[in-house]
Amino acid sequence: MVAAFAVAPVVLVTLLIGLRGVAAMRTTSDFLVASRRVSPLLNSAAVSGEYLSAASFLGVAGLMVKDGVGALWYPVGFTAGYIAMLVLVAAPMRRSGALTVPDFAEARLASPALRRLAAVVVLVIGTLYLVPQFRTAGLVLTAVGGTPYWVGVVIAGAAVSITLALGGMRAATYVQAFQFVLKLVLFLVPAIWLVLQVGADDRYAAVHPVEFTHFARETPVSFEIDVTLEIREPTTVRTDDGGTKLLPPGEMTAKSGQRLVFAEGAPVPEVRGGAPLGGADWQRPLLDLDGAGYPLLGTWAVLIATMLGTMGLPHVLMRFHTSPDGRAARRTAAITVSLLGVFYLFPGVYGVLGRVLVPELYLSGATDTVVVALPSQVDNGWAGSLFTALLTAGAFAAFLATSLGLLLVVSGAIAHDLMPGGLRRLRATVLFAAVAMVLLALPAARLDAGLLVTWGFTVAASTFCPLLVLGIWWGRLTAAGAISGVLAGLLSSSGSIAFALFGPRVGGWVGLLISQPAPWTVPLAFGVMLVVSLRGRPPSWSTAAMLRLHLDEQPEQFPSSPSAHRSSAVRRIGRRLNR
Repeated sequence: MVAAFAVAPVVLVTLLIGLRGVAAMRTTSDFLVASRRVSPLLNSAAVSGEYLSAASFLGVAGLMVKDGVGALWYPVGFTAGYIAMLVLVAAPMRRSGALTVPDFAEARLASPALRRLAAVVVLVIGTLYLVPQFRTAGLVLTAVGGTPYWVGVVIAGAAVSITLALGGMRAATYVQAFQFVLKLVLFLVPAIWLVLQVGADDRYAAVHPVEFTHFARETPVSFEIDVTLEIREPTTVRTDDGGTKLLPPGEMTAKSGQRLVFAEGAPVPEVRGGAPLGGADWQRPLLDLDGAGYPLLGTWAVLIATMLGTMGLPHVLMRFHTSPDGRAARRTAAITVSLLGVFYLFPGVYGVLGRVLVPELYLSGATDTVVVALPSQVDNGWAGSLFTALLTAGAFAAFLATSLGLLLVVSGAIAHDLMPGGLRRLRATVLFAAVAMVLLALPAARLDAGLLVTWGFTVAASTFCPLLVLGIWWGRLTAAGAISGVLAGLLSSSGSIAFALFGPRVGGWVGLLISQPAPWTVPLAFGVMLVVSLRGRPPSWSTAAMLRLHLDEQPEQFPSSPSAHRSSAVRRIGRRLNR
């Protein structure tokens, strides 16, 4: 009942706003960039709504419960990425006249091969980022309403695909702007209520953490995913059938769907890869990822991935193409930094309260649900149910807003860059891509949403970040250098991620750099791009192309590449040169 009350209005409003974009959508430009008429304030709200995904609304607090205070470096990297984007990318990207990132790549270097490669990168990033949105939607509805996991996944996929197919980018803009305001209110108000509602002892425990070693009360733990527990001393637990079971010291894998009841005073097992709740490692303001023992390296790995990856996220970059001009794009980025800064003041509140009030989520592997689990722990009456519903609605708004942008760029990569077609093909591709992502999300419940999203940032940082920075600020970049660098970044980052998923477990700093490869894949991509470009010669029109990116817009005056491929931006540039 709570789940239906929370989710139905959000889905209904999303669909109704999607209908608003139908009448205004007649061309590919209308579908992909809303005819470039979105104001900076509306656009910044839409960017913020799109960017505040499941990883932000739920994931940061969940990572804080799992990994400790150091998880607050994630929002630092997210927000810092927009500052870098403001300085280096926003205005030049809009001045390029492109519709998509692959469109920009071909417009800058006149290489259809680079365009196709960039489209493949968009698909990889979109998949890594979109699957955890649908996955967390399924988990949240399961935790709040007891529905099967697949129900939330299918609802999210259906709502997003129908909205986009109907209204394109214009509908997505209004939906995301509305949902940012909704998420901000539904995140801040419950946080303030929780702080006021919990007792003085809980508030003290939240800001003065002590290691969680023994259960303070009888605690049932329902495992949402497979979790490896490290039992330090013999522990007796009660099982679902009412019997008891002795857990001997050593490692034990709790299977998804299993439920164990720990008695009051029973020792708390450790979770492999997580920091003990409230202990010295948990309190340290650095990230010791997977217990590798290299917190400083882990922190830098996350910061490099999130900050540089933000500059390369295709669904965020496409937002700047909706601005009327470069100055509006820069203002959009500046306002976005302020909006995100306000939101990211509050995930830490949920994280420290979650450690005190719902420590069992640390064991069950369901830390992503800590935000929606807190109100019922504070108040089991109507107030707790109301705030649970509000947070569930906000979480679902986060899934939908981010998924809209991601599904749009994935569809654009297929139907505009790889297999170009008209508006009808774009709409059909939206539905096809949504089905594919839902099918990928169904078996992904056991994967960590924060880890998947970080991997998406890593691929973006290793491919599009060097392409954009050098393509915008270095006139000697060549098509061969760009292709080589993007390919090196894509293969190294995705290969490392595949090894982390399917290969043998590797410990120490080597294992850390396999699971979080940004510290070496980003320099590799930049280096390859620079070396290969220096061995070649830039095209004769590269200086004119650079001027177009950096001078204020004066239509019909700045020529660039003489090529005229299917890219709308390149065709326009070619026509200007021939006048």
